[in-house]
Amino acid sequence: MQQLDHLSSSQLRLYLQCPQKYQFQYIDLIPKTFRASALAFGSAIHSALSWFHKAELTGAKVSQEQLAKIFETDWYSQKADEDIHFKDSDDDMKLVVMGRELLSLYQRQPQRPQVKGSEIPFVIPLVSPTDGRELGINLEGYFDVIERDDTIVEFKTSAQVMTSFDIQSMMQLTAYGYAFKRLYGRPPKGFKVINFIKNKKPRIEVTETRRNDEDYEVFFHLVEQILKAITEGIFYPRAGFWCKECEYAHLCPLWQRKSA
Repeated sequence: MQQLDHLSSSQLRLYLQCPQKYQFQYIDLIPKTFRASALAFGSAIHSALSWFHKAELTGAKVSQEQLAKIFETDWYSQKADEDIHFKDSDDDMKLVVMGRELLSLYQRQPQRPQVKGSEIPFVIPLVSPTDGRELGINLEGYFDVIERDDTIVEFKTSAQVMTSFDIQSMMQLTAYGYAFKRLYGRPPKGFKVINFIKNKKPRIEVTETRRNDEDYEVFFHLVEQILKAITEGIFYPRAGFWCKECEYAHLCPLWQRKSA
């Protein structure tokens, strides 16, 4: 079995979603045959926002056209390197226009994040918040943005509004709050999820939430159980809406049975 050298919130989320896909991607290291357009779009938006905030931190003034060009460069670079699969009525031009509109909306927001840092990497040991027990593996990731008041900002792209339950149960935020507290010795002030909504009338929604010490303890125990399952080789297919865009469907026993 492939030796684990770290865990990330995306790895943990994937294992909970479908352990079989986790095995294909992170244990067997099977190359993906395509990339879903939603993932490519989200990646291009993130790249543009990272460049924008880093440019502003240097005092540079960024025009809407400059920001749009960064988005398009990343988008077309992905298209050149990978086979992009489009969902439903999406197509290349539609998503490019959508990206430009959403980024323009973001730039024109009167209350954008007061950025202290952008795309900040972290590597921390996974340690129990209550008894100091260590799992012997690191948690790695990036903060999209940290604001001047220590609010953690996470950017999302989706086709619909995220509910309060979606935000409250988002393990990624808990992981980031846990990491922030380990790094800086204090909890973050809170969290903002800035959701770039891709529908007929593109819009941006901002939702704020918090986490507490109990959330971080629950997170640690969840990671402990996931790590134990991975170490013991427990990988099973789990069906859901995500199957339609799965890059490993051709290898999945559930999908093959359904196709047959």
